[in-house]
Amino acid sequence: MANTTSTSTSLSAATELEPLRAKSGWIIALGVVYVIAGLVALGSVVFATVATVFVVGIMMLVAGAAEVINAFQIKSWGKFLLWLLLGVLYIVAGFVTFENPLLAAAFLTLLLGFSLIASGIMRIVLGFSMKQGTPWLWVAFSGAVTLLLGLVILAHWPVSSLYILGLFLGVDLIVAGMSWIGVGLGLRSRAA
Repeated sequence: MANTTSTSTSLSAATELEPLRAKSGWIIALGVVYVIAGLVALGSVVFATVATVFVVGIMMLVAGAAEVINAFQIKSWGKFLLWLLLGVLYIVAGFVTFENPLLAAAFLTLLLGFSLIASGIMRIVLGFSMKQGTPWLWVAFSGAVTLLLGLVILAHWPVSSLYILGLFLGVDLIVAGMSWIGVGLGLRSRAA
């Protein structure tokens, strides 16, 4: 009985993957585009940092507009003002980002450094509080690496704000691209 269940499960999974298998070439091409974009970003990390800041600025403008629109949906006067103020602050922050992208990059890099330090400390504490027999050492190690990365960013701040966001963008694009290429090749090999 267990053997028929696993066979039907694998047949179901194979049927669900069939549309993806047909598009495996496109998935590989997407991965290649990501890798190329990541290499371009790493080739000019300052430009990539500014581009990242502009994307954040656009997201702030969109979020601000959504908050303002949402404010007019609120029936309570106090909540209306709060939502409206929040939306206006997002919009102003978005415009400031476009006005001075390097200042915005410095602020975002500072926030990133502090976030990495806090995350690293939390993971180290979590790792050492885990019970024996669990992979606590890997959790503590990843926390130490994250903490160290945050300290390095802050130690070189504000100069690091010129390249850190672009560097992270480039690395992220390359890793995402490699994963898409892996998925596409995996789908293609299963079809054969």
